[in-house]
Amino acid sequence: MRKLSLFIATSLDGYIAKPNDDLSFLRLVEKEGEDYGYAEFTADIDTIILGRKTYDYVLREIGSSHYDNGQRDVYVITKTERPGTGKTTFFTGKLSDLVQRLKSENGKDIYCDGGAEIINELLKNDLIDEFVISVVPVLVGSGTRLFNDGRPEQLLELKSVKTFDTGLTQLHYRRKR
Repeated sequence: MRKLSLFIATSLDGYIAKPNDDLSFLRLVEKEGEDYGYAEFTADIDTIILGRKTYDYVLREIGSSHYDNGQRDVYVITKTERPGTGKTTFFTGKLSDLVQRLKSENGKDIYCDGGAEIINELLKNDLIDEFVISVVPVLVGSGTRLFNDGRPEQLLELKSVKTFDTGLTQLHYRRKR
């Protein structure tokens, strides 16, 4: 069965964005030639799930080829019907049904790139198998929390911890069965 993994950065105080979807704090750890294991992680991925706000941000800042490189299926979770483009599907159905269907199909693993609404819906349904969380050494004070209240408790097993000279610490957990 395919696994679904979260690969995301957060501030030390648990925010994935500052107010107004401001991600500028991520620049604190930008370093030429350092991708914090992203290329290695995505080598085992052939499907990406993300929310529309995250998709729109990446489209604006990086470009559509960041997700849709012709080799991966991309599912943008949205409330607004929209025609697909390339290998990108705008999905308006029930997220848990989509993920359970994808997990049952053959293929490489599935990557969730956020945002918070998507992550927390997946957590409520116990659908995230692995967590790769990069902690940026900053306290931003407020914004969009990575984990919301109101989800079931889930036990995790630590797979690894990596530290980088930028001060970023990367935690890799697997859900305990």
